[in-house]
Amino acid sequence: MQILSVNVGLPREVVWRQMTVRTGIFKQPVEGAVKVRRLNLDGDRQADLTVHGGAYKAVYGYPSEHYEYWREQLPDAGLAWGSFGENLTTSGLREDQLCIGDRLRAGSAVLVVSQPRMPCYKLGVRFDRDDIVKRFLASRRSGFYFSVIEEGEVSAGSSLEFLRRDPNRVTVTDIVSLYVDHNRDPELLQRALQVDALPQSWRSWLRERAAAG
Repeated sequence: MQILSVNVGLPREVVWRQMTVRTGIFKQPVEGAVKVRRLNLDGDRQADLTVHGGAYKAVYGYPSEHYEYWREQLPDAGLAWGSFGENLTTSGLREDQLCIGDRLRAGSAVLVVSQPRMPCYKLGVRFDRDDIVKRFLASRRSGFYFSVIEEGEVSAGSSLEFLRRDPNRVTVTDIVSLYVDHNRDPELLQRALQVDALPQSWRSWLRERAAAG
């Protein structure tokens, strides 16, 4: 498992649907070592901190393996690493195998998987498509957010290794399924509620789902 590309970008203003939108979704690959800090990578920022960024969304990873699918789906998009707004384009990590709460060493940093990505309309801004959010969710290719446990440095080619697997075994895909597919598996809901690494907003939603039966 390794990092194929490290991608960063600062917020910019773009015109979309006759509106001026400020967004940090446009990321570019960078060379050399990049410092991973508690809330983001050096050279990277989020535009709207009410829904993006923060301790539970400090670093966004996206599997390089998904790019083949998207290149078939979006043949004119010219997809380079970082196209989905990810900070780390990874190899060897999949949403159906990676669990919330898993702890990994990335380069010299230590990260913990915190949640899947639930895209907002700014993914549509990035691709200039109104349908991309729906297609992104339907694809189940969500990518994954990390919290930063120990600051360090990453670069293209840095290794990824598991330091600890969360005992509840709730995958990133499981959380997406609970949300998107309205999965009401009571056993899965209870296991998900035991995952300390999951943000409080998700835990509150899961409790409501569990209470609704």
